[in-house]
Amino acid sequence: MPQSSKRTHYTLLGLHPSASVIDIRRAYRELSKRYHPDTTDLPATVATAKFQQLNEAYATLSNPERRLSYDLKIGYSRFGVIQAPADLNHPVANTYDWSKSAYLDASDRPLSSGEIFALFMLVLTFLGCLLLAIAIGLTRGEAAFQTQLSLPNPVTQQQINQLSPSGNILLIKNYYC
Repeated sequence: MPQSSKRTHYTLLGLHPSASVIDIRRAYRELSKRYHPDTTDLPATVATAKFQQLNEAYATLSNPERRLSYDLKIGYSRFGVIQAPADLNHPVANTYDWSKSAYLDASDRPLSSGEIFALFMLVLTFLGCLLLAIAIGLTRGEAAFQTQLSLPNPVTQQQINQLSPSGNILLIKNYYC
């Protein structure tokens, strides 16, 4: 941390410049309760001055753009700084029950029995359609894709010959139109 004769917003909040936004908010809330003119035992003028300093520090550090320019002003660079969380190696004592949360992520929950049944029916329908298509393909084979042309019966052939001296041309037109 850069050494400075002037007190910084970070030292006022008791934080390192690499502190997260959550740490800044937590420190501000704790100190604002302690130094608020209505809740402290300090003289009103001292409490008001301290509280105004806290508000100014929090306003600067909670805004990302203002915090970046302030960090450059005090000579702190965020590049290359990696800080492990303070509770990295400590076991979690109190686990939060996310099943009672209104902010539960839908992808993190188990499927309900109704959803499992709907998925089962969807898979069953897909497999049924697939088997039906295969069965039709096997039973009908090549016949399913061939078209059958029926030749006219002899009575129709005589009627065609009577109407046209060249009945063959009319017959060809009849089949291909």
